[in-house]
Amino acid sequence: MERREALKKAMLALGGVLSGPTLLAFDNFEKNILLTGDFTLNTMQKRLVAEVAEMIIPRTTTAGAKDVGVPAFIEMMMRDCFRAQEQNNFRDGLEELKTSGFLNASTQNKTLILKKLESKTKEIMAQRNVKQTKIGDNDDKEISDKAVKGTPFWRLIKELTLLGYFTSEKGIKQNFDYHQIPGKLEIIKLKKGQKAFAY
Repeated sequence: MERREALKKAMLALGGVLSGPTLLAFDNFEKNILLTGDFTLNTMQKRLVAEVAEMIIPRTTTAGAKDVGVPAFIEMMMRDCFRAQEQNNFRDGLEELKTSGFLNASTQNKTLILKKLESKTKEIMAQRNVKQTKIGDNDDKEISDKAVKGTPFWRLIKELTLLGYFTSEKGIKQNFDYHQIPGKLEIIKLKKGQKAFAY
């Protein structure tokens, strides 16, 4: 399965609800439209991205975000597919994490920092009156009553971590009963403890 096909399937698996800029970035990726910008991450920023991604999907009995290359995926998507507003928001979010001492914090304190960030992001989205609007069977679109100043950092990194993980070979094979070529279409009742199917 090609990665772009896997991205489509991952969007459906994640409920089809992604932010507008992420959907636009995905569309650019689909059409091979690369945005030419100067988005690069320094060593500290790369460490922050890797650590946040690993906090979102840590290594357990299955591979974590770092193990499957999520940090590099996030940097590539931000560089090649997102517009300047989201790139700026992303950098600002990393700077905020750096200032908070995130990298040197204990796991418990890292969790608290990220929970505060998520809460703050929810408030921002609520203030903008962002709503999900159905535009198709599996597609939702976010609309806002106010001028949106780009998608907040937390929303970007969380979405890209999930996309990167569940479109990687390890991520999909470890978490789904993966079948590259599906058989006949039929309703299958999953047994207790059986993984959901992914094609």
